Amino acid sequence: MMSTYNDYIQEIEERKQQGLHPKPIDGADLLHEMINQIKDPGNPNRADSLHFFIYNTLPGTTSAAGVKAKFLKEIITGEAIVEEIPPAYAFELLSHMKGGPSIGVLLDLALGDDAVHARHAAQVLKTQVFLYDADIERLKKAFQEGNAIARDVLESYAKAEFFTQLPEVAEEIKVVTFIAGEGDISTDLLSPGNQAHSRSDRELHGKCMISTSAQEEIKALQAKHPDASVMLIAEKGTMGVGSSRMSGVNNVALWTGKQASPYVPFVNIAPIVAGTNGISPIFLTTVDVTGGIGIDLKNWVKKVGPDGQVVRDEKGETILEEVYSVATGTVLTINTKTKKLYQGDKELIDIAKAFTPQKMEFIRAGGSYAIVFGKKIQTVAAKILGVEATTVFAPAKEISVEGQGLTAVEKIFNRNAVGVTSDKVLHAGSDVRVEVNIVGSQDTTGLMTAQELESMAATVISPIVDGAYQSGCHTASVWDKKAQANIPRLMKFMNDFGLITARDPKGHYPAMTDVIHKVLNDITVDEWAIIIGGDSHTRMSKGVAFGADSGTVALALATGEASMPIPESVKVTFKGEMKDYMDFRDVVHATQAQMLKQFAGENVFQGRIIEVHIGTLPADQAFTFTDWTAEMKAKASICISEDDTLIESLEIAKGRIQIMIDKGMDNEKQVLQGLINKADKRIAEIKSGEKPALTPDADAKYYAEVVVDLDMIAEPMIADPDVHNDDVSKRYTHDTIRELSYYAGEKKVDLGFVGSCMVHKGDLKIVSQMLKNLEEQQGKVEFRAPLVVAAPTYNIIDELTEEGDWEILQRYSGFEFSDILPKSIARTTYENMMYLERPGCNLCMGNQEKAAKGDTVLATSTRLFQGRVVEDAERKKGESLLASTPVVVLSAVLGRIPNMEEYRTAVKGIDLTTFAPPVKQLVG
Repeated sequence: MMSTYNDYIQEIEERKQQGLHPKPIDGADLLHEMINQIKDPGNPNRADSLHFFIYNTLPGTTSAAGVKAKFLKEIITGEAIVEEIPPAYAFELLSHMKGGPSIGVLLDLALGDDAVHARHAAQVLKTQVFLYDADIERLKKAFQEGNAIARDVLESYAKAEFFTQLPEVAEEIKVVTFIAGEGDISTDLLSPGNQAHSRSDRELHGKCMISTSAQEEIKALQAKHPDASVMLIAEKGTMGVGSSRMSGVNNVALWTGKQASPYVPFVNIAPIVAGTNGISPIFLTTVDVTGGIGIDLKNWVKKVGPDGQVVRDEKGETILEEVYSVATGTVLTINTKTKKLYQGDKELIDIAKAFTPQKMEFIRAGGSYAIVFGKKIQTVAAKILGVEATTVFAPAKEISVEGQGLTAVEKIFNRNAVGVTSDKVLHAGSDVRVEVNIVGSQDTTGLMTAQELESMAATVISPIVDGAYQSGCHTASVWDKKAQANIPRLMKFMNDFGLITARDPKGHYPAMTDVIHKVLNDITVDEWAIIIGGDSHTRMSKGVAFGADSGTVALALATGEASMPIPESVKVTFKGEMKDYMDFRDVVHATQAQMLKQFAGENVFQGRIIEVHIGTLPADQAFTFTDWTAEMKAKASICISEDDTLIESLEIAKGRIQIMIDKGMDNEKQVLQGLINKADKRIAEIKSGEKPALTPDADAKYYAEVVVDLDMIAEPMIADPDVHNDDVSKRYTHDTIRELSYYAGEKKVDLGFVGSCMVHKGDLKIVSQMLKNLEEQQGKVEFRAPLVVAAPTYNIIDELTEEGDWEILQRYSGFEFSDILPKSIARTTYENMMYLERPGCNLCMGNQEKAAKGDTVLATSTRLFQGRVVEDAERKKGESLLASTPVVVLSAVLGRIPNMEEYRTAVKGIDLTTFAPPVKQLVG
């Protein structure tokens, strides 16, 4: 007889060999078998089953949680007797199950006939916040029928006792420092992309954080300072840039935080992180999700001379001076009342931004979810009772400046804001709850999003979300055993939840491994939309999009809302004329280089909205700019488009959505057709003049304004990881932008990559046109380095096929992907030829395909983080330089970066992605 329990025991033995504990239980069949063993006093597995039942079962809406809640109810009512779990303990276990079936059981008992059980169940219910409409409806109906318990629970909710009766945040928090690295710390260090498959197995994934030696050092600090929390620090840099935020924060919390519940393994909260230049905005939001603390240390500052001017070294770079030391092992004290950081009695810095009233609530409640759901329950309960909700939570921060116009993001937030008390317009700095229009979940974080949805007891997408998509792009390259085990399960969960999914769980339409950002860009059909996506490159050229952790994505899916301050904006405009041999990607890189020069090395984009007045570029091409803003460390970006350009972009989007419908991807609610209808409505509004394209007000206030001079861009621009910079903090940042001539036509290139979200149809046409050009000039094309080409979407391949370009690419390639026979093993070696790979992220993600260790890769992608596209080898460091499509193609053919003469010859007559600034300034 098959036994799920025996399989589980075998898995436990296998995990022991990896130094791992038993995996948490989420399946009903296994827990049913364990319960049968618990009920049998003579069963040899009874003690272990009892332990697993109590301490190792996942809460929320997992099928195991449903079984656990039902059995606990049986114990409370006396239907089942377990000596080790008396009824009072059963109630305690229910209190840690975070909604879903456990709420159903508590309501059954609270509204039942047994007065003792009802009172006890009511006391537990008062501590719970993850209630949904059906749960509230039961309480409301019972209250209206005169049930005293229902009234008691609702009155408790209206007073927010679930929050007010929590312990206060400690006045002093002792920390001991641990320098995780110098310079910007990518989340790839905390949660490597090549280990993405294990992210939903929290203990296993925790073993990949930083390094084994770092983990040992953290444990040693904890042993030496048992009364202190370890604070992870980015010395001379920003903490948490890049993607993989939730898994990164989960890992930090696993090693340095505290257990959220004694009955839920490996779910830790309250991590403390810091950076000389603060915390990346998206990473900081994720820290809030877990009730953690993020501190801007400012422990290194620019050196200033007697004349008041910034002092620079012989290379012209700013010299930094250390204000105070945070070397590993330094003991510091955070005071949450004075909001200062101390070393002994010495005050080091004001850290008030880490302890705003809202953040203090997150810390006290153990995370932001509890506050979001709590506020909602309080409001609903007060409405049912017909009373005013007790003022408990910090009021929303509402900033309105009389006579000041609105930036584009301020306009969008004002339109989408909910729960605002004032009728005045809100400006930057206001804390706002906003409705979310479009949500995206990606495949290497999707399983965590599913876990978050289960933990908050959500079962269906919020009806106020216009559309949501679950991608398959990050695991598109290789259909290996890990992908086969994880992806179908993820797609079924999300499809059942109400998302449009890249893969059909029923197999009715072919897998669509299109890059998530491209799909979200297409299904965003209103430039007034707010988009939340589980990837840092959720940067749309329509609307305003925020990359988010898997938890914030789950919250947006479940509630249709997100909470955040309205960010400040930086206005970017253009002047001059783009040279015909340059590509728009060069303008993107030059924007960052010119901005840093204009502001003496200060990145004014960091943590802010880039409002780019791009005007004349359709959505696909404009996306090249907005996508890069993630590397500029911006919070988000907004494209200001002319009316005709926006209409063109919306027509393209409609066509792409129709393709998805034709493939059979729409669901019962016809979400995709609804998006086409919305696009038609928006186009009609623009054409009629009823509602022109979004523009800022002429008197809007900006943090800064950057004017990009196109005349100054005379050579292709390359972002260089600068792996040999003497200053470690300046390695692997996106701030080193160099002109082509810097390399003097000599730097060897081991592999070229054209792909990821940074390319569009025009880029693939450039590849085919360049190959034809080179053949005409040289007689034939020989690759001296491999060239990997991955189209971002299937529709691009379809269009290229119709126009004849795909046939040219096939002719020059030595490998072409096959959907019928997908690769089952990741490529580890490359020949000097062109590879046409499956649409998706490919090398940019670094979790499946990678370049050979130590290679110098020239790519169109976005990531130059250490180890992402290419890992280091003993012989040399891996390098991932970023450039335009024509530079990458020519470099693969030559086996080195070309000189200017070679470049101009190769692109002669080719229609590159060009750009002309709008004739007039676009303002409302």
